[in-house]
Amino acid sequence: MAPQESKNWIELSIGDIADVIAGGTPQAGNPDNFQEPGTGIAWLTPADLSGYKEKYISLGARDLSQQGYDSSSAKLLPKGSIVFSSRAPIGYVAIAKNDISTNQGFKNFVFTHGVDSSFAYHYLRSIKDIAESLGTGTTFKEISGATAKTLPFVLPPLAEQKVIADKLDTLLAQVETTKARLERIPQILKTFRQSVLASAVSGKLTEEWRLENPSLEPISLDDIETYWSVKYLESGKKRPSLKFIETALLTEVPKSWINTNIGYVFDVYVGATPSRKNEDFWNGDIPWVSSSEVAFCRISSTKETVTKLGLAKTSTNIHPPGTVMLAMIGQGKTRGQVAILDIEACHNQNTAALRVPTDFVVSEYLYFYLTKQYEETRRVGGGNNQQALNKSVVQSLEFPLPPFEEQTEIVRRIEELFAFAERIEQKANAALEHVNHLTQAILAKAFRGELTADWRAANPELISGENSAEALLKKIQVEREAVSKKKAVRKRV
Repeated sequence: MAPQESKNWIELSIGDIADVIAGGTPQAGNPDNFQEPGTGIAWLTPADLSGYKEKYISLGARDLSQQGYDSSSAKLLPKGSIVFSSRAPIGYVAIAKNDISTNQGFKNFVFTHGVDSSFAYHYLRSIKDIAESLGTGTTFKEISGATAKTLPFVLPPLAEQKVIADKLDTLLAQVETTKARLERIPQILKTFRQSVLASAVSGKLTEEWRLENPSLEPISLDDIETYWSVKYLESGKKRPSLKFIETALLTEVPKSWINTNIGYVFDVYVGATPSRKNEDFWNGDIPWVSSSEVAFCRISSTKETVTKLGLAKTSTNIHPPGTVMLAMIGQGKTRGQVAILDIEACHNQNTAALRVPTDFVVSEYLYFYLTKQYEETRRVGGGNNQQALNKSVVQSLEFPLPPFEEQTEIVRRIEELFAFAERIEQKANAALEHVNHLTQAILAKAFRGELTADWRAANPELISGENSAEALLKKIQVEREAVSKKKAVRKRV
């Protein structure tokens, strides 16, 4: 039964007022069956509507040639027909801007007099879930021509159809505009974060802060060397000599900073993997970091652990919290990503561990610097056949080092600005989620008759008598009966 607000509408099946026309495909292996788009007979596949947001469609990725058209079961649909994908997936919909044909992945609707194309387009969008629920099949869901004829449809008076379609065009365009703006926010914030990092590690972010703190002296590399020498002596070892090729230090830094190489500041380790063949090496109490876990994050747990025996039988080491991990090798975008250890952990050979001289460097400053340098680090590591970094390359990376107090201030400001960006992104995502539900909510409201309740009250003469839905349906039935002995769609070019 129709809702009270629209009781002058008629509920029926789409097959009662439209011809349902399937499509076809000529032999795909014969290139003579196809032509460049716009040069032959317009032809669509469901792929042509994937991601397609326009209301009207005029052609697909390729046309049929006359030969291809004649040798297939494709039919030419008249301008204004509704193309509706019936499989892979179900429910893509558009209005034919011109005469057009489709493949067999469509069940298309050709209406006679009395149904506004825009109204039908919006209505079919509103019942996508219903159409999907009627699909059958194992490899992919599909609705048959017989099922397509049973899809629900509502028939308001023609004048009201046009009003509904116009209102929906306006409202849904506003929704799409809002959605597009919200979808741009993550990229805007990504650019903002990159700008913050660039400003931070160049000294611009704390330029005024330095003027307020003019007495800060540059950190001494000799002091850092002494720090590490003492650490090694405490463990009964001698610090290995550094063996790396210094890269050119091209970055200009403030006077109170020094520009140096990673290897002169941090103790760099490459990990190892205990033998997988020995079960006694695995599932112990020692966290073991793989490169896939080094993903611009803090690491508080690991997917795998090793035993003390596994640790003893390999060249990997346990590193303290605050150590910065750098992925040297990995699939996709892994190489160059960084993380901070919040736990003691060892690691595999695809990662470098940068132990931090905590008297001189804030771990988070190094983390943010390497985050900013991600693309550059990948470029440096992509200059060989292995597409990988190694220990000497990591040690040679350029590193601008501010005074310790300024590092602390830089980290504080970055975290504050990133938190601000995160709050904006969360609000934008919540708004986008709401907007994503708006289209179906507006469509549902329209087809309950709520969008045109005031219009009906103001225009009773346009929805009654000869303008009523009942009178319109009779006209449609008479017209369909008159052409019932003719083909609803003829093959023609």
